[in-house]
Parts: sequence; structure tokens; C-alpha cells
Amino acid sequence: MGSIDLPKSPMVFHPEKRSAVGSRNSLAQESRDQQAEVDRLLEEEVDKVVNHVNSKLPKEVLERLDVMGGLKEKVYNYFNQNYQNMFNRYIVTTEDEMVKKVRNFIDREEMKVLTRYTPKEIAALLDEVGGTDRFNTGEIEKSIVNMYGHLQGHIQRGVNDLENLTNSLLRQKTDVGAFIRGENAYSVVKCAFKDNIYKPKAVADVKLSVNILDSELISPIFHYQVTVEYLIKDLISKHIMDNIDKEIEQLKDQRIDEGLDELNDSEIIFEKMKRVENHTSDDKENPKSNRYRYFAKTLMERIEGLRAEIDPEAFDQLNIRENLKEIIDIENIRNRGYNTAINSITSILDTSKMGYQYIENLKNTRELIIREYEDTDSNNLPDERYQIRMKYYDNAQLIEERKAYDVMIKSLEIEVQHIWDVLDMVYEDTKFWKRISDFNDLAAIYKNKIRKKIKTKTGDPVYEDIEKSWDEISFVQPAETQVEKMNRTYIFEKDKIKNRLIRMKQKLQDMYGFRYPVQRRVMEDRLQFLEREFNKFDYMINPYHIQPGLLLDVDITSIKRKKATLDGMANVLNEFLHGVSKGFQDAAFAAFSRRRSTVREDIDMHFSSTAEEEAAKEAGGMAYLDMLNTDTEPASAPEASTSKKPKAKSKGVVDAPTKKKGKRGRPRKSKSKDSGLTTI
Repeated sequence: MGSIDLPKSPMVFHPEKRSAVGSRNSLAQESRDQQAEVDRLLEEEVDKVVNHVNSKLPKEVLERLDVMGGLKEKVYNYFNQNYQNMFNRYIVTTEDEMVKKVRNFIDREEMKVLTRYTPKEIAALLDEVGGTDRFNTGEIEKSIVNMYGHLQGHIQRGVNDLENLTNSLLRQKTDVGAFIRGENAYSVVKCAFKDNIYKPKAVADVKLSVNILDSELISPIFHYQVTVEYLIKDLISKHIMDNIDKEIEQLKDQRIDEGLDELNDSEIIFEKMKRVENHTSDDKENPKSNRYRYFAKTLMERIEGLRAEIDPEAFDQLNIRENLKEIIDIENIRNRGYNTAINSITSILDTSKMGYQYIENLKNTRELIIREYEDTDSNNLPDERYQIRMKYYDNAQLIEERKAYDVMIKSLEIEVQHIWDVLDMVYEDTKFWKRISDFNDLAAIYKNKIRKKIKTKTGDPVYEDIEKSWDEISFVQPAETQVEKMNRTYIFEKDKIKNRLIRMKQKLQDMYGFRYPVQRRVMEDRLQFLEREFNKFDYMINPYHIQPGLLLDVDITSIKRKKATLDGMANVLNEFLHGVSKGFQDAAFAAFSRRRSTVREDIDMHFSSTAEEEAAKEAGGMAYLDMLNTDTEPASAPEASTSKKPKAKSKGVVDAPTKKKGKRGRPRKSKSKDSGLTTI
């Protein structure tokens, strides 16, 4: 099929040449009488202005104006010079440019279809020839997507390495920002850098804990012991939420179609709450309740208390509960989320060249332990190593963890207080032959003199009689509110223990100096043990700061000047979080959906039309040409085909004002007080 060489517009600027830029003449107008159209337009506009003047000015003013002569002539000339020169030329230029673009677009599309094919067009051609069942490109497209995904992953890892190395060079040190980037920074529970106990100058120990909440997991995780009833109820709840979201979307579209304002975030939440009762209910005993709308009450009773394992003696393949459990097991809902997290972290470690020699997957407790080396003795391990502990916690586990944490902090306080008392008694014994050893001895000597010479004159109580709130170790702790009782931080208690340990070490040095009797050696050994255990405890994660979800606990030991494990683990963590967590979502952005006004159904353009559409277009075009070529008003479609009345002369806007309607759609009559005209 050859292309027809249609006449194109000249790339020139001229006021009279056809289709030139700025011309008053256009090829698109073909045989139209442009001058007659302009004259008709100008006459109508002049008549409007003159009629407007006649209706607005008083009668005595109109008698003194030469309305039929000079005024009309001037208005006509004004419109002729300005309106025609500006507006008409703009319309002509727009028409010409539009014609050129449409012609070029048609030529380009025809040539592209005949000579060049893109992958999308090949798929469309195969679909038209054989259908989706014979020529299916789905698998090819999936392969291409997978290839691009792997390529993007390799590129992303290289970019992450470059970012981390650049940031470390700019910082001249390693900090928390080297691990977690901005979009995942909220998930960090604890990150601590400290010098290694055995090699403090060259080696650093890093502790990083990340908490991914249940609501942020892409694939939800369930405990192995969770009941089938819980899994089914969770599925029903998600299905209900999806239905409510669909109803809200329909409500939004309906309001837009009616021209109403869009719902804000608060209104959307309230609308969702109002619809919850339509899908569920608190009536557990009624079989016809909404809560049993998707899953019958009889079936719910049969799976009550059914867990992951059934006693072999009671197992029967033909029972209803066994078949319901089989459906849940086939869908792998119980293990899907946890297995996805395991596969993600292990594959990322492999591809990131962060190998490991020890892995223990405690599947039934939802816990994974990965160590680079099997040995746990730090004396036998190299200075570059890591250990990962990933565990899923539910609310019941966290409650027990918090109870154990409370007992542990209380036990440490008791042990530190005990050695504090022992050291205090030993110190008192060393003062037996000394009159003044500290400030307390001096204050006891001058206590009576202070009472007689100072306090009796001022009337103030003696120091020993005043109630003391400060223990000289830590500042006074404020009273606890409900927030502190529900979320124990134990920062005050930890600081108090730490200050006691520091003061006891200083007190031992002041007491004995360079002498090392048996009392000093025994107390120093006990102090070192308590300090080491307290540091371990302080290094742990406070379970009050963890929420139900996945906890990733990473312990890294790295050489300060090398930081190979630090840089590699930073890439592993960021890629793992990207693959497992949805991340933080703001409700305002999560509720955003595209407006109906921006969704176009005609986005896929076609150059074909049905016979009915062509006939309608031809009829519409003829009616439009008849309207333009006559001096009459266009009649409605039924009247145009049946009425043969004589055509009246057209009137301007001022002569035929817009009709005003009343409350029920009827025309409303009103009389003008100034002119006495009746307006309909």
C-alpha cells in the first residue's frame, strides 16, 4: 500500500497565502466564503452591542445619540480591525497546524505498521491471528521481567557498595547511617558501636537490631502452632477489608460523578468503620449472623482447637476438619511468610559473598541462627565475623520476655547493692584507727557545734533530721505514669547500676592504693564479673521496645581500618528489608487513588469505526454545515425532521436572554423595574 502525497502547508509566514503561518486563508476551509462569514459575525456582534446600549441607556439619552449612524459605524470598524485581525488569524493558524499534525501522524502510523514492528505490535499481531491460547507471550514476558530484575539487583548491589564506601570516606568513621538508609531507618530498635574487649584499639563490635512489624511484612508470618481456626479467621478478615475498600472506591467514583467534593482521610476512615457491621458481627451464637457469612458456623465449630498436627489415632481422611486443614496446608499459609524470609536472607548472603559455616533453622519456634563460623569462643575466632539471629515474636512471647527482663534487672540491682554494702562495711573497718577519713567523719565531729551556734539561732532543723531524697548516685526519678508502666525503659535503673560500679572501683583504689590484700582481690573479681554481665545485659534488646513481628538481631566484629564485614552486611540488610518489608506507609498516600477525570477510556486510539458511527458522524456534519450556511437558529432534532415553518431572523444574546428556572425546573417570570420589559 503506497502513501498518497497530500499537499502540505508551506513553511512560510504570509497574511494571504493559503495555509501560511499567520495567513487569513486556509486549505482546510476549501470552498468556504471567508469574507461573508466574517461580515455575518461582525454584524451579529455589532447588533448585540447596539441592542445592549438601547436596553441600558435612558430614553432621553438615546434620543440625543446618533445610534443609527456614527455609533454603529464606529463599533463595526472596531470589531472589523481587531476581532478579524487577531482572532480569525489565530483560528486559521490553529487549523493549519492541526491539519499538518494529523496528516503526518496518519502517514507515520501507516508506514510504521507496514514496514516496522515493535514487540508490542508482534504480540498484538499474534493475538489477532491465533488467539491467546495458541500464541501466548506470557511466559516470554515473565522471563524478560526476571532477567531485568536480576540485572537490576546486580546493579543495585554495585551502587550500594559505592554509596557505602563514599559515605565512609566522607564521614571518616563508621556510624549507624552506614547500615540502614533513610527509607528503613524507622525499623532500627538498637544499634551500638563499642570497642572489642580483647583488642579495643583495632577491632570494633557492632550490635544492630531491626524490628519489622506484622503490618509491614509483605508475606505475613504465623507461628507453627497457630490453629486452623485462627488462619481461616485471618483470611476472612482480609477478605472483608478488601470488600470494604472496593465499596469505598465505588463511593469515591459516585461522588465524583455527582460533582461532589472528594472524601478526606478522616471521612474515609469513618466510612470504613460504618461498613464493618455490614460484613461481620459479635453475635457468635446465631448461625445467620454476618460473622458466618463467608464461613458457616458448623464448619467453624468443627475446626475449633485444630492445630498444625493431629493425633494419628484420631486422624481420618474423610472427616470434614481434616479436609479443611488439608486446604489450608496446600495453600501453605502457615509457613509461607517465614520460609520467604529464610530464603531471602540466605540468598542475599550467598550473592553478596557473605558466606556462613553454621546455620540452625528452628522451624517450629520460627527462629533462625546464622554464624559465619561454627565456633563461639571469641579467642579462637578471627577479627572479621558476624552472627545473625532472626526470630518471629507474637504478643504472648513478648509478654513473657518482658517478665524475664524485669526479673533480670531486679537481680542485677540486688547483686550490685550487696557488694556495695560489703564494700561499705570494709571501708568502715579501715577507719578504725583514724579520726578523720572522709567528709562524714568531719561532719560528725562538728555536728553539735553546728546545732548550738547556727541552727538554734536560725531555727532551722539539723542536717541529720532532714529527709533526704537524693542518694548521691543518680538524680531523683520522676513519678511513673501509665506510659512508663506499660513501656519500661529501665534507663534510670541502668544508669544507677553503672554509676555504682564506677564509684566502687574508685573507692577500692582510694582505700588500698598500690596494696593488694585478699579483701581487695576478692571484691575486684566480683566487680569485674558483675560489670561484664551488666554490659552483656545492657547490650541486649529491651523487649518493651519490640512490637509483634520479625526481629533481626545482628552481631558484627570488624577491624576498624578494614571494615569488610561492616560494608558487606550493610548491603545485605538493606536488600533484605527491601524484599521482606513493605516499609512505612502514610495513610494519606496509601489511600490515594487516581481520579476518574484523569482515567481515559480512549487512551488506545483507533482509525476504524462502525457503520452506525460513520452514519451518525455524516448526519451530524451535514446538520452542522446547514446551520453555518443559513441565517437561522438550529432547530432540535425532532423539529428539524417534521417542522416546515418559516425560519425567523436570528437574534443576539441581548435580544434573547437566558431563561431562569425556578426550584422545580419551570421558567420563572420577572419584570424589570427600569425598562418595564417582561423577561422569560
